[in-house]
Amino acid sequence: MVLLAVGAIAGCGGSSMHASHDASAAAGPAASTAASSGAGASASPRRIELGRTAGGRPLVAIHAGDERSPPVLVVGAIHGNELAGVAVARALERIRAGADLWVVPELNPDGAARGTRQNGRGVDLNANWSSQWRGGGRPWDVYYPGPAPFSERETRIARALILRIRPHVTVWYHQHMDVVWAWGPSTSAGRRYARYAGMRLYHHRWLPGTAANWQNHQLPDSASFTVELPAGSLTTRALDRHVRAVLALAAHR
Repeated sequence: MVLLAVGAIAGCGGSSMHASHDASAAAGPAASTAASSGAGASASPRRIELGRTAGGRPLVAIHAGDERSPPVLVVGAIHGNELAGVAVARALERIRAGADLWVVPELNPDGAARGTRQNGRGVDLNANWSSQWRGGGRPWDVYYPGPAPFSERETRIARALILRIRPHVTVWYHQHMDVVWAWGPSTSAGRRYARYAGMRLYHHRWLPGTAANWQNHQLPDSASFTVELPAGSLTTRALDRHVRAVLALAAHR
C-alpha cells in the first residue's frame, strides 16, 4: 500500500493540524461543487505524517478519494510568507470527490511560524531541488538555494512522496503574481487550470532548482505547475474557483 510505504519512509504520528478560517468558510460551496460535478463517493480522508522539519514541526499529507484514479498532489505553500494557498488545500481536505487527492497544506511550517519565505535554516525550499540547481549566497538571502540540492528535510520528504505516489498532476501554490506558471510538459494542464480558475497563463521557463522544474524532468509523463495567487487572502468566491479548478483538472483524463 502507498500509505504504508510513505509511513515507512518518514514515520507516522498524531499531531494536530493548523486550521484555516478561510477554508472553513469555503467548505460549503466547495462540497456542493464536488456533488454537482458528479464525483463519486470516496473513502474518508486519511492523515499521514510524512516526517518532521528541522524545527520539529510535522509535515502532513491528507489522502482522500478513489485510488483507482490518477493521483493529484496539491501543495498549499512552500514559502512561509505565501500562505493563501493553504486555504485551498484545507478546503480540498473536506471534499469527498472521486479523484485520488493528496493534499500537503504546508511544506514549510517553520517558515510560516517565522513569517519568512525561507525555512527555519534560511533556505528557499523552492530553489533546493536538483534540476538546474545553482549554488551561491548565504542563509536568509531571498533565494538562497541551500548548500546542496535536497539539503533540507522538507524537500527530501516532498521528493519521497512524489516518487512514491507519482502524481499525474501536481499543483504548487505561491504568491503574488496572479498567474498560472506552466512550461514544457505541464503547459496543457496549466492552461486548463488557468481557464477553470479564470486566470492568465504565464508560459515561461522554470527557474533553477524549483520543485516544478524537478518533477517535469524527473517524471516526464506527469505535469507539475505553479499557481501564483494574488496578494492577500482569498475571498470565499475566489477560493471556490480554485477548488473547482483542482477538481476539474483531476477529472480530466
